[in-house]
Amino acid sequence: MTKAKSPQPGALALAEMKEFASFEAGTQRYVRRSLDVGLERRDAIRRWSRDMVEAASIKAQRSVYRRLEDIRETIPDDSGLDSVEPFMGPLVTVSAFDLGQDRLPSFSAYRFLYERLLGPYIRPWLPGSFCAAAALPHIHPERRRTLLQSISEAAATAPGWSNRAPAFYPDWVEKVPENALPH
Repeated sequence: MTKAKSPQPGALALAEMKEFASFEAGTQRYVRRSLDVGLERRDAIRRWSRDMVEAASIKAQRSVYRRLEDIRETIPDDSGLDSVEPFMGPLVTVSAFDLGQDRLPSFSAYRFLYERLLGPYIRPWLPGSFCAAAALPHIHPERRRTLLQSISEAAATAPGWSNRAPAFYPDWVEKVPENALPH
């Protein structure tokens, strides 16, 4: 009898790094900033704001992200409708905020961020929350179309989801001055 091979942790982290690298620079920046805010890794305003508008956006995000802990605690174990109502409303609200920032251009970028913000058990709920948030009227109709078309049939109709925790969490990288590089 042969043993089923599971992917090596290094290979999984590398695949996640490649996926992150495929995102546009603005999306990468927003994901890293959102992880700092949502996981309370550091002072996001000091690290990420370039002006007063961005500082205000981070403050608003911090306020909206206060719901993340409640969402983590209420992720349903099954699809029973009685447990969906107190969970899905806050998840759609937070998702609508992020999609409304115009920095998550696709389901894959949204999924990448939310798997890290909320953990692997959120995966079955992401297609529904993404579609609900993307269809809300505060999103411009053309953007709604782009977002909703970005979710693949496979993602929308998956028969099951992995409960493996993400291996790669993007973080701030300091720029190295050119004069410090070896010649």
